[in-house]
Amino acid sequence: MRILYVLTSLGIGGAERQTLAHARRMAGRGHQVRLIVLRRLPEEWPAPLPPAALTIDRLDLSKSAAAAVRGLLRARQCLRSFRPGVVHSHGFHANIFARLLRCIAPMPVIVSTVHNVYEGGWRRMLAYRLTNRLSTRTTTVSEAAARRFVLLRAISPRRCLVLPNAIELAEFAPDLRRRVSTRATMGAPGHFVWLAAGRIVPAKDYRTLLRAFARVQGSLPQTRLWIAGEDRANHLPALQSLARELRIDGAVRWLGLRRDLTALLDAADAFVLGSAWEGMPLALAEAMAMAKPVVATDVGGVRELVGGAGVVVPPGNPQALAAAMRQLAAETPSVREALGRAARARIEQGFNLEVRAGEWEQLYQSLIAQRS
Repeated sequence: MRILYVLTSLGIGGAERQTLAHARRMAGRGHQVRLIVLRRLPEEWPAPLPPAALTIDRLDLSKSAAAAVRGLLRARQCLRSFRPGVVHSHGFHANIFARLLRCIAPMPVIVSTVHNVYEGGWRRMLAYRLTNRLSTRTTTVSEAAARRFVLLRAISPRRCLVLPNAIELAEFAPDLRRRVSTRATMGAPGHFVWLAAGRIVPAKDYRTLLRAFARVQGSLPQTRLWIAGEDRANHLPALQSLARELRIDGAVRWLGLRRDLTALLDAADAFVLGSAWEGMPLALAEAMAMAKPVVATDVGGVRELVGGAGVVVPPGNPQALAAAMRQLAAETPSVREALGRAARARIEQGFNLEVRAGEWEQLYQSLIAQRS
């Protein structure tokens, strides 16, 4: 097959990393794979893909209508030269771009993937609704996202399919020596370390997490909170001010943009997600694959992901989040290790990237066959 992926950027977000992982898998399975990237971001991965296997066409779009038209014309040239059997787009901007591209360039199959329960307000939902017929199939990363988008009539029920995110198990595997080394480097001897990972944006609701951690730290002073994530919109100063107000600034480390998440997960004792909304949070799945006990808020596909292998609490409730964090930190190491093993087993059984790649491959083939 010839597969063309369309994505907004090659940034380090979950949607981008998931798309790149599947692109590499499909190339490894012998398919011809190409990518169209709409715009360039400063935090993009260096050399994210093997150049011998994949070609990346960058459109470097701005927000102007003229730039969008130029981008569509350049993308049409790419389609004419590559002649893909499947065009698979990810996220709102890429989904709408690919659908509009279909109006000026023939493509046999177009698959759109929604990565969150919230992808914008009513204007974006209207855009999805008006272009829905241009997508052969729309997939979501969780049942929760599918229900919401169908309810909003942004996706037609007969065109909707749920295919959750998945993890490369070989990449996310615990390493004791790496844990010891990273903890020494980070200066965390004797501390119980909570790790949170994700961009500093309202969706991650770090304000609730800080308030919860203040309650935990008050009764368990040996606990520490590490937060790994970029601050593109300058939300960090207000959060740092809140940490000082709560008198936990000495126990909270803002790690910024990090490319060593596996090492940080090894070093941490547990993972916490305090989000206000999510699709299927990749960082949480990666923590589970690393055999970390997890506490997370019940948003989007979190409950679908965690099952009984972690603790799920209501969103926006620092008291409930603190109680779960405190209880987990107070458990014996053997209990936490058992929870971590259960978490990894759940990823192995239901969120394995090799298995999911096979499911995507079958979907592509079936949609192509239907068009033949």
